[in-house]
Amino acid sequence: MTDQKTPATEGKDRVLIFDTTLRDGEQSPGATMTHAEKLEIAELLDDMGVDIIEAGFPIASEGDFRAVSEIAKRSKNAVICGLARAQFPDIDRCWEAVRHAERPRIHTFIGTSPLHRAIPNLTMDQMAERIEQTVTHARNLCDNVQWSPMDATRTEWDYLCRVVEIAIKAGATTINIPDTVGYTAPVESADLIRRLIETVPGADAVIFATHCHNDLGMATANALAAVAGGARQIECTINGLGERAGNTALEEVVMALRVRGDIMPFYTQVDTKKIMHISRRVATVSGFPVQFNKAIVGKNAFAHESGIHQDGMLKNKETFEIMRPEDVGLSGTSLPLGKHSGRAALRAKLKDLGVEVGDNQLKDIFVRFKELADRKKEVFDDDILALVTATADGEDRLQLVNLRVVCGTGGPATAELEMEIDGKEVSATCQGDGPVDATFKAVRMLHPNSARLQLYQVHAVTEGTDAQATVSVRLEEDGMIATGQSADTDTVVASARAYVNALNRLLIRRGKTGKDVKEISYKDVG
Repeated sequence: MTDQKTPATEGKDRVLIFDTTLRDGEQSPGATMTHAEKLEIAELLDDMGVDIIEAGFPIASEGDFRAVSEIAKRSKNAVICGLARAQFPDIDRCWEAVRHAERPRIHTFIGTSPLHRAIPNLTMDQMAERIEQTVTHARNLCDNVQWSPMDATRTEWDYLCRVVEIAIKAGATTINIPDTVGYTAPVESADLIRRLIETVPGADAVIFATHCHNDLGMATANALAAVAGGARQIECTINGLGERAGNTALEEVVMALRVRGDIMPFYTQVDTKKIMHISRRVATVSGFPVQFNKAIVGKNAFAHESGIHQDGMLKNKETFEIMRPEDVGLSGTSLPLGKHSGRAALRAKLKDLGVEVGDNQLKDIFVRFKELADRKKEVFDDDILALVTATADGEDRLQLVNLRVVCGTGGPATAELEMEIDGKEVSATCQGDGPVDATFKAVRMLHPNSARLQLYQVHAVTEGTDAQATVSVRLEEDGMIATGQSADTDTVVASARAYVNALNRLLIRRGKTGKDVKEISYKDVG
């Protein structure tokens, strides 16, 4: 993508956006995506103007390799990057996957802090030699090489300068400085980048990048501080998805640079109007809902309940909003929907909400919408978004057909469940400590499995006794983790569908000979 400056960006430096949702984001326990979901998210990232997409860790599994390779073939604008440890087989496998891209990149890394040097048990000199060898090897394969000293913010200053210089001399074109465990603070982040650029020979010939984690809640602040210090690439993820407390959130840094251009003279090429749509898709496919008060993309980010705030908004929106909802893909228009609304109105509402769907998906959502409208007096925007999340996958081997639950005071609950498994209808009746427990036991009776329930979470989508409940279920079986989500005005039905959805995802992964499961537990740059 060419760098086209507009009057609003004249005199400002461009900051490259490096999205690692498909790599670091997917490492969040339970956030594993299917092959089709990875391709979809990559396409959305490419379309919204992300500069570099880190598509995965090719040597980690056959599934990761296939996804990176296919994304590389399909990419239109973005650089497609793969991650590789400082080992020749990793780098070769990475190159094999990304070489199909019009603009490929190899990203290789090694932990340089005292704690991380102890993992491979290398001396400083041995590690320096490995860095020189592996970066050289990567550069011989690809002219776009990124190198990262993992845990850079806890690496001795003199040694960090030494290895960064080695990587530059060996051919690295981008030097990424990761705050792998979210340890640093903004003043340190800016100073570290600035000092490296001023101190290391050849630093002016490469791009410095920043990769921050949110363990202390400072990932966005640290990333922006690094830019002030001279970094011109930010590594981030949609919704801040990532290991532990997550990564720098793409939507936060992009909108911060846009809104506060008066004190941060930088710009990105990201089409901000597409932020809400991709945020919702990532939340859906990862099974990680966005917290209501999350900056930029949270449900309440543009909501005003206080009387004083509402009065101010009615008089002048700028009194309590520093950016327009339209700038991130939300619509300011209102289109009430009810049981008499047609498919065209539903499609228009979805578009207003930043959701684009195909004809087949719209057909399924419309059926669910009509069912919901018959049960609710008023269908809210969040109800409709929940329907999008809950759209069924026609290829699921396990299907919920009917559920009837009987509860009594002081006694067990009974669930009568009918399911379709591989095209055959089966039924079971089970008792449990409550309706959800009885339902899950009935599912396990019909589909025996050893999956362990790691998470069961319920929240109301809207207000009122007829509100839809969105249920998230996370299961773990033999090292594989899958998350299912569903929404319904009946919490027990939503729970059953979410549980069955998670089981279907486990079946998909198990059916791929286990190759889609991460086979490397070594934690990387993120």
